[in-house]
Amino acid sequence: MTESDDTSRIHTPVLLERCIELLGPALTRPGAVFADATLGMGGHSAGILERFPDVTLVGLDRDPEALAIAGERLERFGDRVHLVHTVYDGIREAIEGLGFEAVDGVLFDLGVSSLQLDRVERGFSYSKDAPLDMRMDGTSELTAATVLAEYSEADLRRIFRDYGEEKLAGRYASRIVESREREPLVRSGQLVDLIIKATPAALQRQGHPAKRVFQALRIEVNQELAVLQRAIPAAIDSLAVGGRIVVEAYQSLEDRIVKRELQARSTSSAPAGLPVELPEHRPELKLLIRGAELADDDEKAANPRATPVRLRAAERVRPASGASTGKDETRRRS
Repeated sequence: MTESDDTSRIHTPVLLERCIELLGPALTRPGAVFADATLGMGGHSAGILERFPDVTLVGLDRDPEALAIAGERLERFGDRVHLVHTVYDGIREAIEGLGFEAVDGVLFDLGVSSLQLDRVERGFSYSKDAPLDMRMDGTSELTAATVLAEYSEADLRRIFRDYGEEKLAGRYASRIVESREREPLVRSGQLVDLIIKATPAALQRQGHPAKRVFQALRIEVNQELAVLQRAIPAAIDSLAVGGRIVVEAYQSLEDRIVKRELQARSTSSAPAGLPVELPEHRPELKLLIRGAELADDDEKAANPRATPVRLRAAERVRPASGASTGKDETRRRS
């Protein structure tokens, strides 16, 4: 069955076939449950549900608009679909709240979604003038305009440096503080003009000077890195033995968090010199990809948004110490 609605045209899932290939061995189990931690418009989930007719979906997203679109797109799968409005660090609570002990597969497709980028009025893009919003969840309070109006120069410098890896963080922070004393910065066009004027001409030729500042503001508004640091461990802890996690990251800060957690869980915790490795020290995960996998040229040509992706995947090979991870863990609690 093919989709005929607009969502199929405005959203092309990144590395869909590769994600299905990696998750597949865990999703062929009877009664398998799959958690899409970043549902978006449901492109990856639709592909999974089509390919695995016995899989039940737990779909999470913080964006009510995305949930509404995904709900329509996935309606044809009936009671196999359960959607939850939550940030993805709430994955364990969402899974347990639906009555599942564990899941067999988890997918994270990180960063700003196609829907958010394509909705100019959301203010995520530096290429179009719009209100400085940048909230992934429009019901939350903090906006990019609030950050620019209320944060100290030191805090602005910190987020531009830490979240945008911006070399001119101090200069931009200083200019923003000077500018807001004359008039509030409420539109993306104002911020872009300010940044361009503050950027030496030689650096402007190395890419759009506002790119890193906009990334940093988006991360701050949505607390993306702090949420991710909680979400990856929670997702791993929600996996049944034999379950798999796949993560698509699009910038180095995200990928570093994912890499660190997967490596830590796939390494023995036994103290050096211990003659015998006790069961509780054995790795919880087995890495399915060596390093990070990149999109090939065909994928990039078909879907330019796949260009920066870094794909990582792992399989759970033992339960956490003291946990019981039996065959029936993915079934609903009675």
